[in-house]
Amino acid sequence: MLLEHQGVSPAVDPTAYVAPTATLCGEVRVGPGCRVLFGAVLTAEGGPVERTDVPEDTTVPIGWVAVGDPAELFPPDRDERIWEVQRELDFPGYVFGLPRAADGESIMPEVSHRYGRALDRHRTDRIL
Repeated sequence: MLLEHQGVSPAVDPTAYVAPTATLCGEVRVGPGCRVLFGAVLTAEGGPVERTDVPEDTTVPIGWVAVGDPAELFPPDRDERIWEVQRELDFPGYVFGLPRAADGESIMPEVSHRYGRALDRHRTDRIL
C-alpha cells in the first residue's frame, strides 16, 4: 500500500517490486531492482526521519522495517536494536512534544491525551 502523507507520496522505481501487503508512507524512495516483501513497512514522516531511501538492489524482507537515508533494515524481533535507533529519533518529543520520562516516571497519561490529536495528522492521507 502506498500512502501519501502530508502531501508527499512514495516513489518506486519501475524495476522495483513492492508486495501488495507492504506499506510505504510519506517521502519514501525505493531504488532500481529493490524488492519490498510482504508486510514490510517503510516510513518517513518528517522531523528526524525526513526521508527513507532504499538503495538499489536492496531487499526488505517479509515483515521488516526500513527507515532512514540510506535506509536501515530491522527485523521485527530486534526490538532492542530498533529502540537504539528510535531513541535518537526522539519519538515522544517529535510526535507528542514531550520530554522523555525520567526513571520511575510515566508520560503515558499525557501521551494518551496527545495521541488522539497526533492521529489527526493522517486525516488527509490518501491510498494511492
